[in-house]
Amino acid sequence: MTDVPKRLLLGQALRSDRLSETLVPKRVALPVFASDPLSSVAYAPGEVLIVLSAAGLSAYHFSPWIAAAVVVLLVTVVASYRQNVRAYPSGGGDYEVAGTNLGRRAGLTVASALLVDYVLTVAVSISSGVENLGAAIPFVVEHKTLCAVAAIGLLTVANLRGVRESGVLFAVPTYLFVAGVFALIAWGAVRSTVLGDEMRAPTADYEIHTQHAGGLAGFALAFLLLRAFSSGCAALTGVEAISNGVPAFRKPKARNAAATLTMMGAIAVTMFCGVIALARITHVKMAENPARNLLIDGEPAGSGYVQHPVIAQVSDAVFGSGSLVSFYLAVTTALVLFLAANTAYNGFPLLGSILAQDRYLPRQLHTRGDRLAFSNGVLLLAGAAAILVAVYDADSTRLVQLYIVGVFVSFTLSQTGMVRHWNRALRAEQDAARRRHMHRSRAISAFGAFFTGVVLIVVLVTKFSHGAWVSVVGMALFYGLMTAIRRHYDHVSEEIAAEESAAAPPRPSRVHSIVLVSRLHKPTLRALVYARMMRPDVLEGLTINVEQGETDRLRHEWDRRGLDIPLTILDSPYREVTRPVIDYVKRLRTEHPRDLVSVYIPEYVVGRWYEQLLHNQSALRLKGRLLFTSGVMVTSVPYQLESSEAARKRARRREEWQAPGSVRRGAVRGPRRTGRQEGAGRERGRPDGT
Repeated sequence: MTDVPKRLLLGQALRSDRLSETLVPKRVALPVFASDPLSSVAYAPGEVLIVLSAAGLSAYHFSPWIAAAVVVLLVTVVASYRQNVRAYPSGGGDYEVAGTNLGRRAGLTVASALLVDYVLTVAVSISSGVENLGAAIPFVVEHKTLCAVAAIGLLTVANLRGVRESGVLFAVPTYLFVAGVFALIAWGAVRSTVLGDEMRAPTADYEIHTQHAGGLAGFALAFLLLRAFSSGCAALTGVEAISNGVPAFRKPKARNAAATLTMMGAIAVTMFCGVIALARITHVKMAENPARNLLIDGEPAGSGYVQHPVIAQVSDAVFGSGSLVSFYLAVTTALVLFLAANTAYNGFPLLGSILAQDRYLPRQLHTRGDRLAFSNGVLLLAGAAAILVAVYDADSTRLVQLYIVGVFVSFTLSQTGMVRHWNRALRAEQDAARRRHMHRSRAISAFGAFFTGVVLIVVLVTKFSHGAWVSVVGMALFYGLMTAIRRHYDHVSEEIAAEESAAAPPRPSRVHSIVLVSRLHKPTLRALVYARMMRPDVLEGLTINVEQGETDRLRHEWDRRGLDIPLTILDSPYREVTRPVIDYVKRLRTEHPRDLVSVYIPEYVVGRWYEQLLHNQSALRLKGRLLFTSGVMVTSVPYQLESSEAARKRARRREEWQAPGSVRRGAVRGPRRTGRQEGAGRERGRPDGT
């Protein structure tokens, strides 16, 4: 039922020794790990203008200065993370840096912040992508929540196929988007400076209504500018993903990761500044509540008005409304925003795997799937992001208020940890040239820690009441959850640890074996034969008297066959099966506490999923109860029905199927067995000869 669709969606499973084939070169790593900061040009400039609109059009002239501050911060962070990937190339990223240099609590704080930020990255990117695509296709924006959830599903399937395949798939749209934005900036610059054309956005003639008729001044203006700056800092999200994804790079890993960081920073700075400048030149207008605050011919735009993103309006002004190039840019922008979530799809599972290895998250997150991706982490991220998108109706403006708190927590603690790292390294280093290099690196990390710390305070102060508190609560919940999981794993490890000086566990006085009997058929006979082979001290059959007629027939058949194993019959006036067995086993344990009770349960092995619903239900309930009884061992004795043969053949065909070139690659496990060999194997595998 599930294997064929799984193979169609994900492809054939990969062997563990092919992990090196999934590593990515720099040209693929850029769209895989840096699509988030590159795509932020689609929404970060708009968020700056939306915040500034609260003070009226006069505040728009601050946008270049805010852009300059964001660029300085981005360059600082990129330079700082180049130090990180070289010093800690194992893939732990900020979590490893903070945990190693600042302690376990700091590491967990960074981890919780990044986990929250990765979920928000998917939600914000997908929601913004839906809004951008809606500028070209109205149906999408009319059903944006549904479209956003569907996009998360498609992205999840692509990432389950593996890092390399998803990277190759995402590389083309990302590079098409970057080429489109550079063409937009270049042609806009030519038209405005060389040709002297007047370019006007669709909203150029609109007015912005504000409650502050005379504008803002003093503290209120400063607070507004800080809030606009914090919104523009959304352009920095995802920078840390490269430091977490260093193991996915080809060798030399650290050098390739550092080079990718530099390319990402240069491209992101150029695009962000270019779009902000063109927005000023084309007189783009944005409002936090466009239905009420955006005035068209002196009247509010109304609830039916759809406010298109800044990049879409600039594109209409530069290339012409409805032009093919504008449509191309709208589509590629939407695609790259959808794919920007891929930064989180690579960062979240990798971080989750490291945390699971350190026993802060369930161990299943450390397991690679069929395509050598951390599939459980991918699915967990997709589920959390889909819930968030549904709760916030895929509204990027509302979601972005929750954004960037976590990433600046990780920035600040990581760079603080790097300062301590360089201090420790300087104490042990004697070479003068290397010490000069370390001093320079420490200065970069110290400046980064100070700058990002200031921004973190600004973000918390300006965004807390606008929704950032949700991120803080989410971080606290993740921190508490990871602490509880680690405490549980540590407690279990202490409980089951074998002491060096401890004697071997005491042997039971006797083994009392019980074979559960419903009818005297082949599965029961096989269980009786197997239980006898174990040579217990006491062996008995046990049945429940639910219907007197059936019980009498069972006893008659038992005596007719001359079985020398006693049959115990338990009455059940309320027709229960599980409780009488449990009570009987507990009574044996009470009467003979040093005895070991071994319960054998015959089970059918079926080949179709719906047959499982018709069989073995009582066995499942019994096992579930008996597992919690000390001194009791539970053994399932399988009996393969004919339908299981079909399932076995299907499984064998999957194992022996040879893809083109599989012999050359050494992927074939061995020669196919003949029908005679298979038949002989089946006969040898039946202990009772039935």
